[in-house]
Amino acid sequence: MKYIKLRELSVSRIGLGAMGMSHGYTDSGTDEAESVRTLHRAVELGVTLIDTAEIYGPYVNEELLGRALKGHRDQVVLATKFGLVSHAGEGPWHLDSSPTNIRTAVEGSLKRLGTDYIDLYYQHRVDPDTPIEETAGAVGELIAEGKVRAFGLSEAGPETIRRAHAVQPVTAVQSEYSLWTRDLEKRVLPVLRELNIGLVPFAPLGHGFLTGRIRSTDGFEEGDFRHGNPRFTGENFRRNLALADEVQAVAADAGATPAQVALAWLLAQGDDIAPIPGTKRVHRVEENTAADALTLAAEQLDKLSSLPPAAGETHTEAGRRMLER
Repeated sequence: MKYIKLRELSVSRIGLGAMGMSHGYTDSGTDEAESVRTLHRAVELGVTLIDTAEIYGPYVNEELLGRALKGHRDQVVLATKFGLVSHAGEGPWHLDSSPTNIRTAVEGSLKRLGTDYIDLYYQHRVDPDTPIEETAGAVGELIAEGKVRAFGLSEAGPETIRRAHAVQPVTAVQSEYSLWTRDLEKRVLPVLRELNIGLVPFAPLGHGFLTGRIRSTDGFEEGDFRHGNPRFTGENFRRNLALADEVQAVAADAGATPAQVALAWLLAQGDDIAPIPGTKRVHRVEENTAADALTLAAEQLDKLSSLPPAAGETHTEAGRRMLER
């Protein structure tokens, strides 16, 4: 496994998103033992960047990581997020990045993760009711106290990134980025590179679509992120199958799986990018991490880069209101 720097933070080139082990998908939370084995196998393979959030569950995903990574804390870079749980107000799925709420959130995350520090602490979504300068300052205080090592933002736009960075240096921005979600390339990525901020793409496999294994949405339960998602419905779904087929064709040519090809394309976009494909199965983490050793030919990269945009929005209308791209 190769390693890169997200600003000052050294991480594995490919990380692991733990959300789906507990939250967001049809079979999330159904096999904790396999999730634990997956986390342990990831560490064995050299994966250090492991990502969670207090909202995943809520809380249960952090608790799972706390149990699974006991005895492995010094081998991993733990990233978690605040701001989608209003602890003194309306509860989960309500934006609150006020300094008081951050103080409450960090103590809960530290306890659940079984650690006395968080390596990378992200604001999960920008809170329009709290100036980003106040949020950045609050995280800066936690860094000074040793409870947090680095500050991150998620799905933040260029102006928010600049304003936050002026108060407390931002180590990484986590945003959706993949072959079928490339919105940030024009507006956000140039700012990150100007300011020496790393990029952590989530959903680098398009919530499973780019693996080529999703050919129907019939099995998605109502709580599944993809149930009702514009890209997974109606004509959009049918059009996006053709995109997945194109990735499959490149994979066949490269002697790799579609997931590995999608990840290798992302890695080829720069040495300041560390995607966090999510999985809860050992064989999938083995497949994903093997992409670190895959080098695509120039013509293969060109073919992938020239694919048309995916049909449909990445989120429902409610989800899009929380994005800055």
